[in-house]
Amino acid sequence: MLEIQGMAGHLIRRLNQISVSIFADRMAAAGHDITSVQFAALSAVNAMPGVDQATLAGQIAYDRATIGGVVDRLVQKGLIDRRVSPSDRRARQLRLTEAGMQLVDEITPIVWALQSDILGGLSEEETQQMLTLLRKATDAGNSLSRAPLRG
Repeated sequence: MLEIQGMAGHLIRRLNQISVSIFADRMAAAGHDITSVQFAALSAVNAMPGVDQATLAGQIAYDRATIGGVVDRLVQKGLIDRRVSPSDRRARQLRLTEAGMQLVDEITPIVWALQSDILGGLSEEETQQMLTLLRKATDAGNSLSRAPLRG
């Protein structure tokens, strides 16, 4: 075994690879061309209609400089509507379109179902423990992130 194979960073990167692969496979099988980051954005806009792009980035812990590209792709797909804020002409308010709402309703159960496959080798008790530890570690390191969770 290589030394790196026992390091947290390496294992987290590998788990992320597994998560992204499972997500992509399930979305493709369901006939959808959507990434996990796009789903996170859709889910957040669904929960916070009218949210601006900067707040959206903080809510999903995504880089503010690149959230615009994610939103652009969702607008091009007809899933999000972007409008100038009436209170701040520099800000863009985001809302799901009807197609966006339908997609979120359709794929949210798929996303929930694939969560157990991401941690497939764990029992239910181990999964809960892993999620608790992941939350604890990400909360503790949030301020060190280039895209911290805000909100």
